[in-house]
Order: sequence, then C-alpha cells, then structure tokens
Amino acid sequence: MSTTIDTTLGQLLDEQRHHIEYFYEELDRMQAEIFVTACAECEGLIILTGMGKSGIIAEKIALTLVSTGTRALFLPASNFLHGDIGIVGPSDAVVMLSKSGETDELLSLAPHIQKRGARLLALVSTPKSRLENLADLTLSLPVERELCPFDLAPTTSTAVQLLFGDLLTIALMQKKGFSLEQYGLNHPSGTIGKKTSLRVKDLMIQGDGIPLCNPEEKLIDQIVELSNKKCGCLLIVGENRELLGIFTDGDLRRALQSEGALVLEKKMETLMVTSPISTSPEMLAFDALKLMQRDPKRWVMMTPVVSEGQVKGIIRMHDIVHEGF
Repeated sequence: MSTTIDTTLGQLLDEQRHHIEYFYEELDRMQAEIFVTACAECEGLIILTGMGKSGIIAEKIALTLVSTGTRALFLPASNFLHGDIGIVGPSDAVVMLSKSGETDELLSLAPHIQKRGARLLALVSTPKSRLENLADLTLSLPVERELCPFDLAPTTSTAVQLLFGDLLTIALMQKKGFSLEQYGLNHPSGTIGKKTSLRVKDLMIQGDGIPLCNPEEKLIDQIVELSNKKCGCLLIVGENRELLGIFTDGDLRRALQSEGALVLEKKMETLMVTSPISTSPEMLAFDALKLMQRDPKRWVMMTPVVSEGQVKGIIRMHDIVHEGF
C-alpha cells in the first residue's frame, strides 16, 4: 500500500482548506455574535430544520445542542405542515438551514412559524435570498464554491454549516455555564460517561489492600508485603498515616543492581522516594490517568490516594485503563 497521498486527494485537501479559510475570513463575526445571542436568549425550544443534506446537518446540530445543555429539537421541514407545527410556541426559535435560501418547503413553512409567534432564524449561504427576506434574523455562512468539481454536490456548504453549528453549541455551553458534571449526567453510559463521572475512589485499592510500612522498618522485612499486595510499591507512612514516600518494585530492582543484597538491611526511610505525586478520592479517574501520564518518557504506574493529610488508598494505571480509557 502506498504511503504517499494521491495527487488528486492532496489537491482536494488543499482546495477544501482554502474554502474553509474563506469561510473564516468572510464570516460577519458581529452578525454571528448577534445570532448566538438570539439563540441564548430563547426561553423555549430551539427547533432546527432543513431539507436534504442541510436537514441532516440540522439534525446533528440539534442532537449536539441537547447533549450539551440546550433544549433543542430537529424536525424535518415536511413534517411541520402535517401536524408537527403544533409543538411550536411563541417562546421558541426555529432555525432554518438552506444553502440557497430558496428551498420551497422552507419558504412555505416560514409564514406559519411566524403566525405562531416563534422567532424565525435562518442560516444561508446565498445573499439576498427569499428566506433571508422572510426571516427575523439571518446569518450568512460564506461559501466560495463547493468542493464538488461541478460546484453542485453539497460539500463545502454542509461543512461550514456543521462547523458553525459546533461553534454555536460551544458558545451556548459557555454562556450557560454548562459544567463537566452536567455533561456527565447527560452521558451516563460509554466512555464519555466514565470520563465525566468515574472517580478515583471508585477504583482505588483501600483498607487492608494498601501496601503500607513505616520508615524505620528494613526492606528485608517488607519484601513479603511488597509482593503479596500486588500493587508494585510500598507506601511509607508516619504515625498518623501521613504519606512520607513511596518505594516501587522498580526502585527495588535498581537498588539490588547497584548495592546487591546489602540493600535489604537498609531502612525504608533511606530508600523511599519522597514527595511522590498523589491523587485524591474525588479526582476524576480520567484526570488521574492524565496526571500519571504527563511525562511521556516516564509514566507513573501507581500513585497514592491522599485526603485530609492521610493515605486513603492507592490507584494503579492498569485499573483505570481496564475501564476503557
């Protein structure tokens, strides 16, 4: 298989990058801010609609809005005039997506939306369209041309619709102060749910499973503890269970290589690594994993869990990864 990008594909990548840059350069940012504000001030539902490919993009935007704390809904344009328009109320905003702004189904629907007192917002890519004239507020999404060689198949136009939809979603998240905890509540299952809800306390080894020793004990007396607890380390603690240091099986191998059997008679306080990184029981397991992997050249395979100055447990990278992170 060739490892080089096909010339045609390379040209298309360059063309699409140019088209996206055109969108960023030509977008009226002031009008975009007004559009976002209108959506943020909507007290009811934000109902998105469109036909064809624009309808598919509208549905994706609606689903992303819902998952990130905005009350939104997608309805196919054709369904509105056959009963579904009954869901629209005066506190709602209906967002219509149409590249041309001349989609017959949307133009027919617009007056009925306004009769119900809802605000009509439009996202179009063709200036001075009929939909722009009908809408209460319009944002033009600049499209230089489609990536399609015939400038016909919706490619660049749907890309910028999706791009602005994501920008709108995140802007509304920030305006609403939508938190990570709220995001987790909306995603209770799968990897996203785990990343936003699973905490160190849910996975840590605790109680008698923690490999503990005091600083005055000799290494030879703690070999069994190191081996039996299967945590790959010993946590050295003081009288009040405060963390003093850590001694890993890697430290043991290095000590034996450099000092031989004599090291077994040394006290743990002379062998331990002081000030190890630690986590707290309430820390997200995903954040703990990032902490353990922050140095790509030297991952930390296990770390103490400390709360209120005392060792509460130990968390292993293996246990976090096992959850699917």
